[in-house]
Amino acid sequence: MTDLIPVFDGHNDVLLRLHQSGGANSEKRFLEGWPGGHLDLPRARQGGFAGGMFAIFPPPVEKAGADENAPPPLAREAALSSTLAMASILLRLERSSAGALAVCRSAGEIRAAMERGALAAVFHIEGVEAIDTDLALLDILHAAGLRSLGIVWSRPNAFGHGVPFRFPSTPDIGPGLTDAGKALVRACNRLGIMVDLSHLNEAGFRDVAVISEAPLVATHSNVHAICEHSRNLTAWQLAAIRESGGMVGLNFAAGFLRPDGRMNADTGLDVMARHLDALLEALGEDSVGFGSDFDGAVIPSAIGDVTGLPRLLGALADRGYGRELIEKIAWRNWLRVLERTIG
Repeated sequence: MTDLIPVFDGHNDVLLRLHQSGGANSEKRFLEGWPGGHLDLPRARQGGFAGGMFAIFPPPVEKAGADENAPPPLAREAALSSTLAMASILLRLERSSAGALAVCRSAGEIRAAMERGALAAVFHIEGVEAIDTDLALLDILHAAGLRSLGIVWSRPNAFGHGVPFRFPSTPDIGPGLTDAGKALVRACNRLGIMVDLSHLNEAGFRDVAVISEAPLVATHSNVHAICEHSRNLTAWQLAAIRESGGMVGLNFAAGFLRPDGRMNADTGLDVMARHLDALLEALGEDSVGFGSDFDGAVIPSAIGDVTGLPRLLGALADRGYGRELIEKIAWRNWLRVLERTIG
């Protein structure tokens, strides 16, 4: 493979990195290049990263309790402050980029941005603690460009329960969605906001599967049969996603890839390919993509950062994946499911 295949990615946390460490020059650092981390505009262009879901994750403000795998709930006031701050960074990036980055509100806008060489950013929230249970803020965020959300991160909130970072474990932990959570799913369907099942526990997943009229999507999750982490998807969850016409983005986080569950960067591309093989078998070739978790996890050193994406695609070609399948995984499948979820 000699030419650069574009990659549209299901999840990155660069906005959190900019919020916490970028300072007053956060937009300039992203647009001109910022050493460290995994993602900025110059490196995105070098690696063929054409866009993806740009996550807004409200970080914890207090340490976990005795069980380090179970982060405590986050107060709405703290979540609202950080969520709005990161949303502001994303919108300022668009304004200051001179057309190099576009906040996209439809699959058509994503395609148009990719065709003109702009980075196509989809406004995504991971953990909706900032949103009130009356959902008034949801309408405001949607008007600002929100098109995808994960109901929970790995902690409980007013809408549902996330899985802790626990290995080995199943996602069968805790109760399902609250009444507010069920109303949120219905509202997302009505507004054209994609619901992300990554981080959600099994009971909550079942509730979304029953309620939602949209394809089921896990933006950054892997295969539980290979890595028995609570963050990964079991056979019945994969079957439900397939039945709905949804998809899964392969998470690059080493601890969700490795059979031993260790967050160790010394993790080969063969392990990633093994998960992709299993996802393709479970879901079919139209329902698998990438959900890197760049700037939010320990990434295999064989990739390193966004500039390593061509090495991953090359490894898939060496494994016998054809050009058409690689393009589906790299970007076409995400565009297909986004057309059915956000329009």
